Amino acid sequence: MTNILLTGSSRGIGAAIATALDLPGINLIGHGTSSGSGIAADFADPAAPAALWHAALERFGGQIDILINNAGVFEENPIGQDDAAWIATWNRTMQINLTASAALCRLAVRHWQDRAAPGRIINIASRAAYRGDSPAHWHYAASKAGMVAMTKTIARGYAREGILAFAICPGFTMTGMAEDYLSSRGGDKLLADIPLGRVADPSEVATAARFLALKAPPSMTGAVLDINGASYVR
Repeated sequence: MTNILLTGSSRGIGAAIATALDLPGINLIGHGTSSGSGIAADFADPAAPAALWHAALERFGGQIDILINNAGVFEENPIGQDDAAWIATWNRTMQINLTASAALCRLAVRHWQDRAAPGRIINIASRAAYRGDSPAHWHYAASKAGMVAMTKTIARGYAREGILAFAICPGFTMTGMAEDYLSSRGGDKLLADIPLGRVADPSEVATAARFLALKAPPSMTGAVLDINGASYVR
């Protein structure tokens, strides 16, 4: 059996990934900020990632094979806010989107090193890592750029040990967060910037995540897959 820990599994892309990995031979534990079918953990709390990891490890009987970091927030942070509020929102996004993912990646790498076993990490980043985002979302773009850089660093650092790392950079995806963003930016007018003519479906991101988790050849480690309808081509 292959044991997979998936963060942010309760809705949107995370829920689609959980569905895509509902396969024979796969044991998946999900995570959300509130209790449900998975393990609850609020990543705004710096202690939460380690608590989640150890709880999942116990449920899995001491072995995790694949980590998928999908949990994240997308909250406005206009520069006109007072200093304390702007810094607080910046730090909250960094904690949830980047630092929590880094903490889980660290625990995963050390777990696989201790077991002398292979493992895979898939980090769900964003097109914003390369293209940037709106003036109210400096923090979001920076957090996702950090995820990409971290993924590449892990891939380069631990490939010889069989520890592989990949990232996915979706553009707009029709989740609750994306619907709110699209409506706030004029909807159809914003869609005109996507050559495909539509935003991605969460199932499309999930297909890529399933491939990276189960099928991608080891020589792909360090790869970043874009799913953005050609709205940003690197």
